Amino acid sequence: MITSLIRQQMRLLNTLFILILPLVSAAQISVSLKSAIDTTLKNSFDIQIAANIVGISKINNTAGVAGALPTVSASITDNQSVTKVLQRLNSGVEIQKNNASGNNLTSNMTAGILLFNGFRVVATKARLEHLQKQSELQLNLIIQNSIATVMAKYWDIVRQETYLRIISTLLDVSRNKLEIVTSRKNVGMANDADYLQALIDVNTVEQNLRSQKLVVEQTKTELLQLMSIKKYYSYDVGDSIIVDRSLQLNTILGFLQKNPQYLSFDQQVKISEQVVKEVSALRYPSLRLNTGLNFNRNESAAGLTLMNQNFGPYAGVTVQIPIYNGNAYKVQKETALFNVDNAKLQQQNLLNALTADAIKTYQTYSTTLQQINSQEHSVELSGKLIKVVMARFKANQATILDVKAAQASYENTGYQLVNLNYAAKIAEIELKRLLYQLGD
Repeated sequence: MITSLIRQQMRLLNTLFILILPLVSAAQISVSLKSAIDTTLKNSFDIQIAANIVGISKINNTAGVAGALPTVSASITDNQSVTKVLQRLNSGVEIQKNNASGNNLTSNMTAGILLFNGFRVVATKARLEHLQKQSELQLNLIIQNSIATVMAKYWDIVRQETYLRIISTLLDVSRNKLEIVTSRKNVGMANDADYLQALIDVNTVEQNLRSQKLVVEQTKTELLQLMSIKKYYSYDVGDSIIVDRSLQLNTILGFLQKNPQYLSFDQQVKISEQVVKEVSALRYPSLRLNTGLNFNRNESAAGLTLMNQNFGPYAGVTVQIPIYNGNAYKVQKETALFNVDNAKLQQQNLLNALTADAIKTYQTYSTTLQQINSQEHSVELSGKLIKVVMARFKANQATILDVKAAQASYENTGYQLVNLNYAAKIAEIELKRLLYQLGD
């Protein structure tokens, strides 16, 4: 009687849950992959920092910073003094005065422009240009990496929710099994061992379901963190993992030298080459044109000259010729040449690493796709197996152990299929990142 009452209450709760579920689902926020990516690109701190670095490199990439533009400066100096004057002139006149005030006013405006310094200005401007391009490539690389990270986490949520659905299916089977065993026990056709085992199975699956719900919620929180969302909220992701099967290895390998990471290293090689030119230019003479306007006024309350003032422009050329500085320029040039070689070696090493990564990832991608086809068939068969075994169990032609074995088979094949789909999706994301196609 009590068992029958419990079953009626459970049916009532299930009915209420089914009626309320559409209302809850309607109120739940849905987050699509596109919205997650857009929010990340808008809020990401790493992207904002990289964008600021691009802005800095653009500001620095000017002829003025390179030293090609004229320089103009002005200064004013006004000195007031109190002195003791004692002068004896050859005419026999003697001038002596205590606390004689004096004033010296000097002002000038100067302008200069570099005419030649061994083309160092040209090399510096080219280096600034390459630094700007490098910062822009690094920004693109950070954007692609951010998109890849968000996509991987988004599909991980889908994977974890698929696990949750598998466990929910197993819970339905376990509850159905418990209901059958309970009915048999009530009429004396089942022993206590089967009944207790059925109860344990339901409790175990329910615990697994709660643990998996926690995993889902924590993974969703991690996605919100990647999106730089400061306040947590509950949301749904309504996608299933679908893998793009059209990627080709030859296309990927042919694009690696256009990958932003590789191009960033290429810019580093060019930057190092411009540094060599800048250092080499230090050994050449430099020629600079200088011009300006001077004003000088000197007043004294005593002395031979009571006031002296001059004002006028000037112009001149400065030639600086390096003769010897302990071979410092030679050492700097040789060091810069080593830096060029290191940059080229790092670029080649990166290309080898990208190639190996692309090949290994594509091997995972293609092999996993082949496994998915056969695994989908295994999942279909395990689903049919559960139905057959449950029908036999209901007809008392199969044991509770047979049901557990069918459940374990369904669980294992389902998990394997989900993991294969996820692994193939992660490989697809990495390959598209190498192709610079994420976010298209």
